[in-house]
Amino acid sequence: MTTAKTDRYDAIDCVPLSHGSPGDTTGPRIPLYTEDFAADPHKIYREMRERFGSLAPVELAPGVPATLVIGYHTAVRILHDPEHFPADPRVWQQGVRADCPVLPMMEYRPNPLRTVGHDRARYRSAAVAAIGGVDMHELHAIIEKISVPLINSFCADGYCDVVGQYASPLIFATLNAILGCPPELGHRAAQGLAAMFDTVDAVAGNATQADALLELARLKRLQPGEDITSRLVQHPVHLSDEETRQQLALIYGAGTEPPQNLIANTLLLMLTDERFAATVLDGSLSTRDALDEVLFNDPPMANYCISYPRQPILIDGIWLPAHQPVLISMSACNNDPAVHTGGLAHNRSHLAFSIGPHSCPAQSVALMVVRDAIDQLLDAIPEMRLAVPRTELRWRPGPFHRALVSLPVTFPASPPILTGGH
Repeated sequence: MTTAKTDRYDAIDCVPLSHGSPGDTTGPRIPLYTEDFAADPHKIYREMRERFGSLAPVELAPGVPATLVIGYHTAVRILHDPEHFPADPRVWQQGVRADCPVLPMMEYRPNPLRTVGHDRARYRSAAVAAIGGVDMHELHAIIEKISVPLINSFCADGYCDVVGQYASPLIFATLNAILGCPPELGHRAAQGLAAMFDTVDAVAGNATQADALLELARLKRLQPGEDITSRLVQHPVHLSDEETRQQLALIYGAGTEPPQNLIANTLLLMLTDERFAATVLDGSLSTRDALDEVLFNDPPMANYCISYPRQPILIDGIWLPAHQPVLISMSACNNDPAVHTGGLAHNRSHLAFSIGPHSCPAQSVALMVVRDAIDQLLDAIPEMRLAVPRTELRWRPGPFHRALVSLPVTFPASPPILTGGH
């Protein structure tokens, strides 16, 4: 059981530490936005666990304090207790400057992640129905149609960056297809979203994304089709254009960056871990096995599931301040020694898609897209190898995601994939 600690020194940045008082929001904290953290977050999580136990004082951006939950059982308790850990941030954000780089990822929005009670039920019902209407057989065909020309664009070169030349454009095009979004609007939305995740020009990125998605909502009200956006605007809860835009922003956020990063992180494991690298051809370990392991060890959304306690609350011997963000570290919790015992194949008890009332309704769709994308690439280019030492790969800074800058690979040059019987 963790107890409050005072007058200790931080092994990470060598400054005095005071942790445990509900009013202590100005003491030294572990920054989650630095390049050092992005380079090796698991080292920082281990140091946090040794010093703090299940709850660690962190900083999401300069001057933005929060508590990071790094104990699995504590996370499960919090995720199942929305009464004490509501997701509405409006009181918190009153004290946050307008240009705060993490504000667009945390601020109040009329969507299931940032509301409570009736409002949350209303928005979630629309999102669940809209996503649930995706035809999984058609989705498989969409992914194949998109992946083949992408692979053909680089298969003769013997080299590609999986992130920039494959994962990112494939996820972008697939999401636009199931949303019914014209490419130009989708491009603007994706650009804005990337700026928000990286917390660089996040305010401008938020505005760019908002304009594009509002235009999409209005377009689909006039020209509906068989797509997620049309199902949102036609749902019986009667979402306004602005409310539809907000649901689309959430779907875009969950449907672009995390799947793109999951593709790259999973391929990295399969190309560098001998258990997978040696079996890509014989299939003794499947893509789904690799996905399960990455969702445990390096989930693409590493720290999120944010809540804001209404009053100071004592958890594991630590007072958490009222209206200060509490984030679940899916990555650290999944790797908590209390539950991480190895042998992850076929084990899906991770927190990568959250659990309880905020569990992701798009889990099945996301996993199918990622698995099909990886299989299409490995079927076409089975002899793929990492082009640089793993230690030379760079990770994008940011407190929320686990994202490679690039994933360069080499392979024997091969002719284009033939489709349509030609």
